[in-house]
Amino acid sequence: MTQQQTEKDTTESKQINIVYGANLTKDEVQYPGAFIFSKDARQVQFEHQGADLWCDIAIFYQKDNKLKAIGNIRMQQGDSVNMTSGKIDYDGNSKLAKAYENVVLQSATSEGGDMTLTTDTLRFDRENQQAYYQDFGTVVDSANTLTSEIGRYFMDIKKYQFLDSVHIDNPQYILDSEQLDYYTNSKNAYMYGPSTITGEAYKIYCERGFYDTKIESGYGIKNTRIDYNNRIIEGDSVYFDKASEFASATNNITVTDTINKAITRAHYAEVFKAKDSVFATKRAVTISLVEQDSLYVHGDTLMVTGPPESRIVRAFRNAKFFKTDMSGKCDSIHSAEKTGLIQLVRNPVLWNGENQMTGDSIHIISNVKTEQLDSLKVLENAFIVSLDSISKTGYNQAKGKDLFGKFKENELKIIDLVKNTEVIYYMYNDDEELIGINKTICSSIRITMANNDVEDLTFRRDPDGDIFPDKDLPLESRKLKGFIWRGDERIMTKDDIFDEDDNTIELVVIRGIENPIDIDAEEEERSLNPSDPVNNIPIPNEESTEPKKRPQVKKVKASQ
Repeated sequence: MTQQQTEKDTTESKQINIVYGANLTKDEVQYPGAFIFSKDARQVQFEHQGADLWCDIAIFYQKDNKLKAIGNIRMQQGDSVNMTSGKIDYDGNSKLAKAYENVVLQSATSEGGDMTLTTDTLRFDRENQQAYYQDFGTVVDSANTLTSEIGRYFMDIKKYQFLDSVHIDNPQYILDSEQLDYYTNSKNAYMYGPSTITGEAYKIYCERGFYDTKIESGYGIKNTRIDYNNRIIEGDSVYFDKASEFASATNNITVTDTINKAITRAHYAEVFKAKDSVFATKRAVTISLVEQDSLYVHGDTLMVTGPPESRIVRAFRNAKFFKTDMSGKCDSIHSAEKTGLIQLVRNPVLWNGENQMTGDSIHIISNVKTEQLDSLKVLENAFIVSLDSISKTGYNQAKGKDLFGKFKENELKIIDLVKNTEVIYYMYNDDEELIGINKTICSSIRITMANNDVEDLTFRRDPDGDIFPDKDLPLESRKLKGFIWRGDERIMTKDDIFDEDDNTIELVVIRGIENPIDIDAEEEERSLNPSDPVNNIPIPNEESTEPKKRPQVKKVKASQ
């Protein structure tokens, strides 16, 4: 076969073929070189490389292989694509169709249903199997109604790309986005730029994310926020599933309790709606407001459970807390909103001002109405000790079976030690000269505090002791049995509740969502360029039949 024969066959295969044409006329003045067909009992019909087109009137430029169809147009490609419109300009060389006036494009989906696109003007690129609009369009499938100013449909992969004022309307939720990719088979949506999903019991905001529109499940990986069951969940990556009533977040997380005005921060958290609970780990801390003062509670693991009025906070392993003038640490902390009780369990230590208190367990009780600190209990082996503020070498100490304290305006004022109590206390005159060291045993002791320091000691029932001059009391006798000074462990600031391991956590690398395919500026330039083949077809009454000129496409950069 010669090269000339090959070129001839290729040209003929690209030629638009007339299947049925009636009432043939010509008008060399208005349409030089064109054949004009109009329907009779049958519509005019053309065929081109697997697509058929029916219309009432056709202006066919056979030599240029271009066609303008007018009136009741139907274009069908195989069994899967069907398009109707008022007018179509079609170029057989580029296989590009420009349809306008009430354009409707129907495409079959894998589930056996149809997807329908309606718009005023649509370009159908048969060569690349893409259709795109820039003058607002509506897409309806079995699950959703989607609208946007700009859109492109990739037929081979059944994907829409929407830009500018994207809106999804579903009976269960609505979704608004700046840019969104939507797969018609899976009904999955990928969001780029500011996006909001509003359901019956939740609201999601993100600037890059994924959402399964069938089951209302998805995740966001940039500036994500979920408003969910009186909580706001924020993090680098946030996952949500409506069916299981579950949400989780990874890296730089904040969970805000909007009713109790408490905040949980961590690098991993889970929220269970049915159980009204939050699980948090990796530098986890919960922050609550106690009489205009923030209470910070930390543990290797945090659990926040229960309805707002009965919320319980549990910190497990290496638990610590901090608030102004008070801090503590232990193995685990249990805090109950309803009773105002905070329990420090296993090897607890509490610092109030300069006073260190230890015992088998420690309870701090707040007034649930005023939210002020009310009382303190140190149960079994209660011990209170402070470094002598003048000598800086001795320690004031008191011990007993149990300790009971009373707060006034959030300041510890009274301490009662009961059963088998002992005291060692450094006594000074007004000139801060040491008078002696009081070492006494009795049934119970009351300590009156002022500005978190000892103001007065009252011994009750059969005190037995003496005030020893400094030189007469040996160093080994200046510490009560069970004395342990833990001053180097004291938590001085809210940042001290975290250990070195907490501050060196290696964060999980968040897997991103690939950048969307841009709607090319070249396509827009071609659509507005006079040399565009479908724009270069002569048409009758140009002013009334040309669609309005489309606005310039705004390039949307994919968010990182």
